[in-house]
Amino acid sequence: MHTDPDTLFARLWESYRQVTPSADRIHKILGAEEGQAIVNDHIALRTFNLDPVRLDALAEHFLSLGYEEGGEYHFEAKKLYARHYEHPSRELPKVFISELLVEQCSPELQSVVKSLVGQVKPEAVTADDFLYSGRHWAVDYDTYRQLMKESEYAAWMAAWGYRANHFTVSINHLEQFGSVPEINQLLKDHGYTVNSSGGEVKGSPEDLLEQSSTMADRVPVTFTDETVTIPSCFYEFALRYPKPDGRLYSGFVAASADKIFESTNAGS
Repeated sequence: MHTDPDTLFARLWESYRQVTPSADRIHKILGAEEGQAIVNDHIALRTFNLDPVRLDALAEHFLSLGYEEGGEYHFEAKKLYARHYEHPSRELPKVFISELLVEQCSPELQSVVKSLVGQVKPEAVTADDFLYSGRHWAVDYDTYRQLMKESEYAAWMAAWGYRANHFTVSINHLEQFGSVPEINQLLKDHGYTVNSSGGEVKGSPEDLLEQSSTMADRVPVTFTDETVTIPSCFYEFALRYPKPDGRLYSGFVAASADKIFESTNAGS
């Protein structure tokens, strides 16, 4: 496992930007064109609640770097469970890890997912590069489509495997942009589509967190039988508000995260 968090996040970013060209461009627009210092608020990772790849196995990569467990979140309609992790230094990005509760899904989906996860070598999961290692299984396009009918999340995992599902710009650290609508306008001015599920701004000052995101890029992925252009990853933006003690809220809002998950929906 990595001993250096900066190396881990740099490699996660490299793997993410390769399939999320819009994030790379938006990063450059904010950095080079707008002169902003870009701080990553959090990343998100997805998995299945099956050994050897369950949420706890992914979390171990961060716990070994001194991260600590934060809140837990339930998404009943999507059959997901999630936890977030943060570093005591508060300088490092937070990490949001979710897992599909496979046993709550149809027997057909369970069978497919178990066959995919069965191809993952346990030693691969503890390797340094696991969190940005992509897909560890063979899967054809038909299987992807079959999963998509029941769970967009399962289909995304089958196609993309292990990589950051999104990075998140901390609006609190931007000097020229102080609100989520301002960022959304900048995105739209540059031709990007903002996720409008549940509104373009998710959350509120009362929730102590406001978020928005682009819709996922569509890039070619190679299945065992053909190469198809499908949704990959997206870029998120977060604005945190201070708690009564003056420190910024560091958790997540389940109702908002529920809508953020839809940034990878194919129908949009």
